[in-house]
Amino acid sequence: MSDPHSTHPVYVFFYGSYINRDVLAEVDLTPDRLSVARLPGYELRIRPLANIVPASHAVTYGIICLAHHDALVRLYQHAEHVLGGVYLPEAVLVETDLGDDTPPAYRPALTYIAHHLPDAQADNDYVSRISVPGRAYGFPDWYIDHIESFKT
Repeated sequence: MSDPHSTHPVYVFFYGSYINRDVLAEVDLTPDRLSVARLPGYELRIRPLANIVPASHAVTYGIICLAHHDALVRLYQHAEHVLGGVYLPEAVLVETDLGDDTPPAYRPALTYIAHHLPDAQADNDYVSRISVPGRAYGFPDWYIDHIESFKT
């Protein structure tokens, strides 16, 4: 029997390959709804895995959705044991853009950050698993260019 607390949904902000629904599906995480969101004050780096670092001048684009804690545990165990990165949860405040002239909405969410990753060149296929859905979500062109700058 599963722990009833582990199935409580929380908002989570994904910014790397986990913006890709196919990658999420690999660990049986299939959000019903998601929204494009941005996180001010953090810069995306892909060296060799996606990660964000504090940077006052920057913004990171991604998606926000509801996920259960048990699914997040599975996802980040996959990140550690398959991809080789230990990501820890941190609370953030993301902006969601509702379009038109509607001002952005703000939502607290968890995001996961790796504080110690090896510094290496990113794999081009890995970068594409981020840039392709980013383009489909309508991330700004300059941001897609930033993602693709990590290709060799």
